[in-house]
Amino acid sequence: MPSIDLNSDVGESFGNWTFGDDAAIFASVSSANVACGFHAGDPRQIRATCRAAAESGVAVGAHPGYRDLAGFGRRFIDMDPHELTDDVIYQIGALEGLARAAGTEVRYVKPHGALYNTIVHHAAQAKAVARAVAEVAPTLPLLVLQDSEIQRAAEAAGLRTVTEAFADRAYSPDGTLVSRREPEAVLHDLDEIVEHVLRILDGKVRAVDGSIIRISADSICVHGDTPGAVAMAARIRTAITEAGIEIRSFA
Repeated sequence: MPSIDLNSDVGESFGNWTFGDDAAIFASVSSANVACGFHAGDPRQIRATCRAAAESGVAVGAHPGYRDLAGFGRRFIDMDPHELTDDVIYQIGALEGLARAAGTEVRYVKPHGALYNTIVHHAAQAKAVARAVAEVAPTLPLLVLQDSEIQRAAEAAGLRTVTEAFADRAYSPDGTLVSRREPEAVLHDLDEIVEHVLRILDGKVRAVDGSIIRISADSICVHGDTPGAVAMAARIRTAITEAGIEIRSFA
């Protein structure tokens, strides 16, 4: 039976502030991108998230981002590449320790937010992120957007890459994500999202200009902070399984 991974961003609560419903999301997904403390999350919340993921049989991945708590990691930071490498190493290492204490392990890496989008086209930062993974955890796969600078940098560094698509995001004609600053960048209608996901399973998406573009995806992301994320993840899981495709982590 063919399979695909379904991943979601989790572990983003901080102190007294609860963000998202991770436990409910775990009922639908196969991989969990756990915040590492720089854009969201704190040690207690991160450890609890890792434990809940392990109990649900969900793979844990490191979700490093820019050091930007106030902006939730969604603002570009013009960093020295060597500093960025060290920041990513630090975050992966922190999550590895907390995951181990929670009875599980880090099985892949997926950059977060503005960092993820920046390394699609920013060669220097892409190489910095790839270098970080290669230096601290060279056996871990890296989740990437297809035909991106980070995919090329990671493969040049000898890393395994896994391409992903986004269930709840609109696409530009060049295959990149529409900026969240633009209207209708995030999809909310469940019927539209299901149609979008089924099209992804067929290797294509409809861009915002109406054109159909080819896409390669071994994983589909459902953002845990999108309103109605739990219902959306459940609906997507049902649609995928009814299409005869198994949901299974790539890691």
